[in-house]
Amino acid sequence: MVDKYGVGQDPYCYPGTTILRNKLNIRCEIELDQAERELSDIAASQIEFCLPPYDFPYLKKIHHRLFSDLYDWAGEIRHVDISKDTTRFCRADRVLPEAEKLLAFSAQAQWYEHLPLPELIRACAEAFGDLNMVHPFREGNGRTQRIFFEHIIVNAGYEITWWEVEAVEWTQANIAAVNCDYSLLAHILTRCIGLPIPRQ
Repeated sequence: MVDKYGVGQDPYCYPGTTILRNKLNIRCEIELDQAERELSDIAASQIEFCLPPYDFPYLKKIHHRLFSDLYDWAGEIRHVDISKDTTRFCRADRVLPEAEKLLAFSAQAQWYEHLPLPELIRACAEAFGDLNMVHPFREGNGRTQRIFFEHIIVNAGYEITWWEVEAVEWTQANIAAVNCDYSLLAHILTRCIGLPIPRQ
């Protein structure tokens, strides 16, 4: 049996199914999706903004906070190779070095602090698309990245909200970024980044 990520019988799933093993022992994919949304929404509301560094341990911490009520592997690097449709994500054995390399660029850029808004959008679009290709976790990468980049953008001095972006827009933007076309991600960020945050 091949799951939606194309990895055959996925050890993260119940045998003979594409349903992720979970702490609530939910065996229906629709019910699991709903539980995942509800629990991660509650957890997201409790994650507080922190100052840099926004490194890989910080990303893993966000993932753990979002999904630890449901999955034993929350916050852990996946140990299977995954793909989605025609997109193959980073090999599992390369996740850590590739993620650390990407985030080191952001650190060298001082987390994009003091960039003019057009440059901030461009830098975040590229970083978001490239990190999505690493896809560090078995599930929940998109939600984790959105909170991660919220913190980067707030730290850079701007309000941000993703509410008006539809799932299909995220999918199309991330697919385009596979081929280094970050324009759709930049368009999303242009719509979602709000007013400058007044400095104290």
